[in-house]
Amino acid sequence: MNTTDTPTEMPTPTLDSRLPRTTLAGTCFLLLAGGFMTVLMLAAAMAPSYDFGGGAISDLGVIAETALLFNVGLLAVGVLNLLGGWLLYRAHGRRWLLGLYAVATIGAIGTGLFPLDTDPHSLFALLAFLGFNLEAIGTAQVLTGPMRIVAIVAGVLGLAFIVVMVIGDAGNPAVFGPIGHGGAERMIVYPVMLWVVAFGGYLLGTDGTPTID
Repeated sequence: MNTTDTPTEMPTPTLDSRLPRTTLAGTCFLLLAGGFMTVLMLAAAMAPSYDFGGGAISDLGVIAETALLFNVGLLAVGVLNLLGGWLLYRAHGRRWLLGLYAVATIGAIGTGLFPLDTDPHSLFALLAFLGFNLEAIGTAQVLTGPMRIVAIVAGVLGLAFIVVMVIGDAGNPAVFGPIGHGGAERMIVYPVMLWVVAFGGYLLGTDGTPTID
């Protein structure tokens, strides 16, 4: 008597089985930093007579032609950073590191909601500057190899230029040197954003199984 095996129904893949949490986190970080750098480029090109050296990045949030693009971009940065940080937290389990991601997120969203011409702006901008650079240094503690070094260098460089900004804005503009206020502020933002791009690519390029301690 011939018997026929009953076909076994294969389970439907879940989101986690198709895209591991670290892969999703990498996607968030890549979209965050790549998108924000693009927003900065476009906004600076659109803003009439925008001064790269003398102007603040946040000037782009109060110029009529660029305000919506810049402020919505900051809100997106905050949302993507928190989502990416949470997904990464599920891999490393360190609450203090998730807290740094939350601080950076609050800073970015607050900066977008309260533009340069409002009182709370400076506080939220400082929170974002500190948060993202501390986030990079903190993330380095769960990484190994070259990516750990890149994270530390980017974060330390950003923190150093926060000190430069504080000194310069306190009445010592000579500390800005030839790059001016705008250049010094970009040295707080650009290195860490470039690290976020690299980190996102790292998470995406390791099949969801990067070296996370």
